[in-house]
Parts: sequence; C-alpha cells; structure tokens
Amino acid sequence: MEFKAQQIAAYLGGTIEGNPEVCVNTFAKIEEGTEGALSFYYDPKFEPYIYQTLSSVILVPTNFQPSQPVKATLIHVEDPRMAIARLLAMYEEATKPKRTGIDPLASIAPTAKLGKDVYVAPFVVVEDGAVIGDGTQLHAHTTIGANVKIGQNCVLYPNVTIYHSCVIGDRCVLHAGTVIGADGFGFQPDKDGYHKIPQIGITVIEDDVEIGANCCIDRAMMGETIIRRGVKIDNLVQIGHNAEIGSHTVLCGQVGIAGSSKLGEWCVMTGQVGVADHLTVADHTVAAAQAGIATSIRKPGQTIMGYPAYDAKQCSRANIAFKSLPDMLFQLRQLQKEVSTLKAELAAKTQNQ
Repeated sequence: MEFKAQQIAAYLGGTIEGNPEVCVNTFAKIEEGTEGALSFYYDPKFEPYIYQTLSSVILVPTNFQPSQPVKATLIHVEDPRMAIARLLAMYEEATKPKRTGIDPLASIAPTAKLGKDVYVAPFVVVEDGAVIGDGTQLHAHTTIGANVKIGQNCVLYPNVTIYHSCVIGDRCVLHAGTVIGADGFGFQPDKDGYHKIPQIGITVIEDDVEIGANCCIDRAMMGETIIRRGVKIDNLVQIGHNAEIGSHTVLCGQVGIAGSSKLGEWCVMTGQVGVADHLTVADHTVAAAQAGIATSIRKPGQTIMGYPAYDAKQCSRANIAFKSLPDMLFQLRQLQKEVSTLKAELAAKTQNQ
C-alpha cells in the first residue's frame, strides 16, 4: 500500500514543504527512518533527526521552521501525534479487515442474543441471557457470563472473562487475559477466621473504554463498580469493588485502586500508583510514578508524588533535602559535641569564679 505526500496532506488537512509526489509505504520512528517511510516529529529533542533521517515524509507541527536543509518532504499539521494516530488507524483498518461469523467450535447458549456482523472465535463461551451488540468481536477462549450485556463494535481479545450480569458499552477494547466482574475482596474477620462477604453488585464499563492485558476490575459488593466513558487503562491494573473511575482518566501499568475510591475526570495515574480505599481524587489530578495516595485529593489540577503523595514541587525539594541528611546528621553531631564542650568550659569558669 503506497501513498503520495500530497494524498496524505489532503487527508490530514496539512500543508506540504518539499516534493508532493514522493511516496511512502511504511511507518518508522524518526530516528530509525528508511527510504519510503513516514515519520513524525513533535518534541524539540528529536529535531536533529529531521536532518539525518532517511524517512521520505515527516509530519511536523504547523509552526516548525527547519534550521538547516531537510531531505525529506515535510507535512505541516496542527498536532503530529494526533495525525500519526489517524494514519495508523486508517492503515490498521485497511490491513486488518473485520472478521464476522460464528465458529462451530464456539459454545453459544440458546437464550443468548447476538447482533449483526458479530465475530465469535473458536472456544468462546456465551452463557444464557447474554446480549452481544452488532459488530462486536469475541476472540478465542473468551467467556461471557450469564446476562452480560456488551455493546456494539467492541473487541474482546483472547481469554477475556466477563462475569455474570456485567455491562460493557459501545466501542470498548479489552485485551487478552482481562477479567471483568470477579468478586470484590470482601472478608469479615472474627475469632474463627475470615468470612466471605457476598459480592452481589456488578461492574459497568461505559463507552469508548480501552483496557489493557491482564487487568482485573472487581464487581461491587452492592451497586456498581463503574469505569466511565473514554477511560484508558494500561496492562496489569487492579480496580477494587465499588470504585469509580471518572471519564477520560488514564491508569498506567500496575496502578492499584482500592475499593470504594472515586477518581475524577481526566486524571492520570502513572506507573505503580496506589490509591487507598474510600478516597476521592479530584478532576485533572496527575500522580507521578509510585505515588501513594493515602488521603483524599480535594483540589483539582494538582500534580502529586511520593508517599504519602503531596505537591510534586514540595516533594522534590524534600527529596533533595533527604539526600543531604547523612551530611546534616554528621554536622549536627559535631555541633552537639562543640556545644557540650562549650557548656563544660562555661560551667568550669562559673565554678572558679
């Protein structure tokens, strides 16, 4: 599949600087460019590669002005990252046609309802009362529990498990090994041990959510665990029972959200962030890697880090001071010795008087 620079520019609404007839047939990172490849540039630290790369076409910001000659054809667009995402989506759609049909090795309950153009791969199980929306794809070994509702144009990759009665919205993507609606971690201790608290609620995933591989989102004890529309979840994320994740929030790898906590809209929890139970995190909160959120974050738009997590700038200053503690401790001990010596000398003088 080959496209001219002028075709790409027209599709993206960009402007060309260079040869509009040059053709590309693949994608490459700008630092690994080859002839016939399309790359993109958005971060000034990669500018040297613009002048070195062998890529034939480069997407650049609208206001980019090269400081030296460029061999490649440049296409100026408002947001190169968004532009490359659009092109990759178009390429994927063209090269991975959507499959339809029900494999004879799938197990579909008689009372399940499947929409139009559904794909059901070998060894998929769809239990009684489940509803699968139009255009949804269920890949091999996926299990859909009783009375589950899945919307239109979803993709569930191999070995996804949706427990009974859970709800998945439209255009959701669930990657391999993810489990939706397993029991929340609820046990009541007494003198004889731990007694399981039945988890009779459900998990609700709203529209346009993408969930990475091997994630676990527990069902509620009562009511709903809710993942709001547009949320993006990385691999290996755990979300506890009755939690609520606000719309368009991003959870990166190994994040853990304890039960009954509520995250606001457009939050970003970076790698290995932990949120304790029954907390509220305000909209637009950004938590740096390995932050431990132990108390509610009430003020929107903060960037926090550390454990317990607090303002990132203050935490950075505290970390710098922490590195100096051994020297400060040595100095303190020296000062204590000097003070003790001075006290002794003063006491001796006082006695002699």
